[in-house]
Amino acid sequence: MASGLRNKLTGQIGEFLVCAELGRRLDLVATPFAGNVPQFDLLVADEGCRSIPIQVKTSRSKQWPSRADLWIKLSVENGKQIDHGDQFLHQPDLIHVFVALGQQPSGVETPAQADRFFILTQRQLQQILAANDRAYMEKRLIPWHRPRQPASFDCRLDAEALTAFENRWELIQQQLEGVSPCAPLAP
Repeated sequence: MASGLRNKLTGQIGEFLVCAELGRRLDLVATPFAGNVPQFDLLVADEGCRSIPIQVKTSRSKQWPSRADLWIKLSVENGKQIDHGDQFLHQPDLIHVFVALGQQPSGVETPAQADRFFILTQRQLQQILAANDRAYMEKRLIPWHRPRQPASFDCRLDAEALTAFENRWELIQQQLEGVSPCAPLAP
């Protein structure tokens, strides 16, 4: 299977898994937008017509790619990256759900590994990724210098950094409770 199609399917599987878990665990309705909305992937609603957007990132491993310049104001001068502090977040409370797909068995007798879900806000995500990237760049042979591609802002988020956020479905419920319910429909 071509990698582009495989990546699309991975994302779609994760979005539908999150929708299913929200229905099963919290009795919430969720609908995906198939990548058509840049800032979020799902819209989640409860019986009171309260709704919130959610961003979903899915991986077939235990690691998700990102870009450090989404979280840190970075520039490159003389082949060295310069840290200008944290980026301003327009949606710091936007919920992100990271899905680590469980490995499917190759033989009938091998049980499947469970899918894992990590739920946190964009602000919490920034704190993790910015701290991890800063620590990584400080440990370089020449701090903040990438010899082959100085302008590369590639960074990775590992499941180990997210263990405190595993199965924090209550965060979604709490955010929904903070939204005003819709006015009742007129008869």
